[in-house]
Amino acid sequence: MSRNKRLIRILGPVLCSAVLVAVFFFAPFRINLTSEKTLKEASTSMAPNVLKGNVIKNKAVASGKYVPFFGSSELSRFSAFHPSVLSEKYQRNYRPFLLGEAGTQSLTQAMVIHSMGDAIANKKAVFILSPQWFVKKGVPNDSFGAHYSQLQTYQWLANLTELTSGDQYLAQRLTKFPVVQKDKVLMETLANLQAGQLPQRSQRDYFIMNLRFLNREDELFSQIGMVSREPIVEKDMKQLPATYNFNELDQLAGKIAAKAINNNKFEISNGFYRQRIKPVLPKLAHSQKKWDYRFSPEYGDFQAALEQLAEKNVDVLFVIPPVNKRWSDYTGLSQDMLQQVARKLKYQLQEQGFTNIADFSTCSNERYFMADTIHLGWRGWLAVDRQVDEFMKQPASKKLAYQIDDRFYQTDWQQQNPLVLPQF
Repeated sequence: MSRNKRLIRILGPVLCSAVLVAVFFFAPFRINLTSEKTLKEASTSMAPNVLKGNVIKNKAVASGKYVPFFGSSELSRFSAFHPSVLSEKYQRNYRPFLLGEAGTQSLTQAMVIHSMGDAIANKKAVFILSPQWFVKKGVPNDSFGAHYSQLQTYQWLANLTELTSGDQYLAQRLTKFPVVQKDKVLMETLANLQAGQLPQRSQRDYFIMNLRFLNREDELFSQIGMVSREPIVEKDMKQLPATYNFNELDQLAGKIAAKAINNNKFEISNGFYRQRIKPVLPKLAHSQKKWDYRFSPEYGDFQAALEQLAEKNVDVLFVIPPVNKRWSDYTGLSQDMLQQVARKLKYQLQEQGFTNIADFSTCSNERYFMADTIHLGWRGWLAVDRQVDEFMKQPASKKLAYQIDDRFYQTDWQQQNPLVLPQF
């Protein structure tokens, strides 16, 4: 047998396999591996692959059975009074779909909302705003990088046919992050957008070609690493009475919480205090006296998320949680400053027609409201859930009166002193 024939016999199957794999990954047809069971498990998983992908979250929200809850680490503070538990226990006609984890902030959520397209259009959503997002330099590189989605970014650019101020703002912001700077074609395209130009034909073709692979990857592998909290939901449901009564549940929340926070004076959950606080407690005294959330690029990033919500006519309930006053008194974090942050956020929302706001920022001293230093706990989640349920019972409006104002993208707004703003 000649040498060439031997090479063909050896390499032929390998080459054929490579071609078949390439065809499979780049072919335009879709694969549906997402069952109802998968959607339910994903709704509480807060898995990065679900957040950064499209297939699972979009199918869930498009079904009308799931309501997106945009937020960050507070979504993971489960108890019997978490909205995911209460909606399941009392058989409501919706279930929360939790979108976020520690480090997901407005810029990530803006891209996530954009990626949902028609799936979220004309539907309802809940958006939890954490004051601690609004730090001086905005979202840290590592936090944004951990949740950056090449799929969602390429999808945005491949389908972009008309530039808005929001698109140009996103382009400018994305170029600041190392995870984006590594992508030469992407950086060139974002530079075009900042200059007021749409992606060039060659750039658009590049994104479309890569999207075929990224979409297939999402279809096949988005469930990897997805750990559902459904067993936790089932366990927590057993603590609840058969019939919903807010006052009775509020009392029960206090009783359960009292046993869970009895090893410290800050009303922080025992495990969190023992593992995260107690070992470094002396160092944290007065450590947050200079922290200030009033001036931040995050206000511009939040505007990008608002523009996406308005563009898709999403009816949104915004939740502003408090910070544990017992803890802030110890660290020196200013509650007055936090009230100014809430004032600035409410102004930005209401000036543009976002009027559904549940402001709990004044509940910082209520007992058993918080699970730890900054995250909602037993009575806190119950109070939020009541607002969510009332919001979900309201009839949806066909066309919401949003009026997006580009001035909220400007540096002047990011550095605006809330004290000069009118109260809402």
